[in-house]
Amino acid sequence: MSDMKNKSNASIVLLGGISAILLSLPFLIPHLGWVSLFALVPLLWAEKLANDSGMKHFWLVHYGCFLIFNALTTWWVCNATVGGGIFASVANAFQMSVVFALFRLCRRRFRGSIPYIFLFCAWIAWERMYFDAQISWPWLVLGNAFARSLKWIQWYEYTGTLGGSLWIWLCNLAIFGCSVCIRERSWQNWNLKARLAAPAGLLLLFIFPPAFSLHLWKAPMDEGPEAEVFIAQPNIDPYHKFEYLSQSEQTDILCGQIREGIAAHGGKGPLLILAPETFTNDVFLMDGRLGSVTVERLNSEIRGCGDVSLIVGASSYEYISSKTKPSPTARRLRDGMWVESHNSALLLDGKSEPQIYHKSKLVVAVEMTPYPKLFCKIDDMLGGVMGRCIGQKERGLLYAPCDSAKIAVAPVICYESIYGEYCCDYVRKGAQMLAIITNDAWWKDTAGYRQHLSYASLRAIETRRWIARCGNTGISAFIDSKGRIVARSNWWQKETLDGSVRLCGRETFFVKYGDMTGRSCTLLFLLLGAALLVRLVTERKKRN
Repeated sequence: MSDMKNKSNASIVLLGGISAILLSLPFLIPHLGWVSLFALVPLLWAEKLANDSGMKHFWLVHYGCFLIFNALTTWWVCNATVGGGIFASVANAFQMSVVFALFRLCRRRFRGSIPYIFLFCAWIAWERMYFDAQISWPWLVLGNAFARSLKWIQWYEYTGTLGGSLWIWLCNLAIFGCSVCIRERSWQNWNLKARLAAPAGLLLLFIFPPAFSLHLWKAPMDEGPEAEVFIAQPNIDPYHKFEYLSQSEQTDILCGQIREGIAAHGGKGPLLILAPETFTNDVFLMDGRLGSVTVERLNSEIRGCGDVSLIVGASSYEYISSKTKPSPTARRLRDGMWVESHNSALLLDGKSEPQIYHKSKLVVAVEMTPYPKLFCKIDDMLGGVMGRCIGQKERGLLYAPCDSAKIAVAPVICYESIYGEYCCDYVRKGAQMLAIITNDAWWKDTAGYRQHLSYASLRAIETRRWIARCGNTGISAFIDSKGRIVARSNWWQKETLDGSVRLCGRETFFVKYGDMTGRSCTLLFLLLGAALLVRLVTERKKRN
């Protein structure tokens, strides 16, 4: 008996491990998004077997499954910060495990399909919450598994990425339900209508989304005129940014690329040049005025060249004169003088004052201190080790000169590109294209920068906007409105890309109405959660 129990427990653990590997594959290997449609089935079977056998401490299995999934797919974060990488995997897996534990709690109180409806609604509600929380890490939202399987998910323009998460859960639960019915022979009790409806429904669930997507893939896009864009990839190692090169020498590299782009363009109409995130750190703001030696040099390169504009990333610092601390994030320079830091995008045109946008979705700890009223005080006691960048409250556009009009550009800075509904705000404000500037070199040559690039394709589909993406060390790319990479640079090479993007003015369903999938699942989760809470309270009263 003991040997049988040990074998059963070993099988349950093995099933959990299989799910972890299957969940990871689409994030690591291109074109394997379809694997996610059955990746959770082994874990669901492990839970059922553990429940039937009365296995103790099953939470170790599902937590272990999610921990392996997180570690396999995002271990590369440790290249930038070991502590942050470990914390991201451990904490994110813990939250996934809490959702699964709530499902198990629900399954002990309700029969039939209700616990499984609770499971996918709770999961998607948690994913949606992650997009708005200050401590936010939505990198492994299940719908992201299709980021390199674009022909399957053109319908994201209606549902966004969480629509993909819902589809993944429904397919996994359908396969699991059918396999349980076959194993337990409960299908023999079905009437003829049920026996016909079940396989027909299963077939529709698996076939309709990719078939509709293929229709959208082949359909022409309603797009506007072209805009010429030149991307400069200077390839400066961020770990040795100032050890080998001064800011002036780095600016020399970028200025050379700018001259190359202007010469190649030959003054044929407007030209937008993209440079990477945080290229310079000498941008200072005080009383609404901007000062920077680098900005002056870059402006001088494009001045007198016609409708040439440049978007460049900068670490900018705002000096504030105040007797008291102006905000929890401000750092004191001296008596009466404080400084706030930003991760910014500047648009220069050589004629007018620079336009500026401050990144709002900031990397926790590295760039920003969450819940600053509490954690900034703790950070002060630790000597100020955490980042304290602050962003602007609303999305802002940068306007590039274009003959007598302007091109409305969404300045998406690095981490912001993984937030779907957030990027929709740019489009609602009138963005005709997305310009992503980033610096992925912190992760070195790992899956990290490839995943980040692929998520840009999701934003293109959701908004139906072309994207020009500039990475300091790569990968820079042009991405069309169907998420296809039209042209791309190599990794860790000094390169330039010359191309054009189509400008678009229409709004997709997802842009107009937002994340309907996430809202609906959150509402249903709250209703089911309330029912579960009532059941738990009722049981407790009966026991007392």
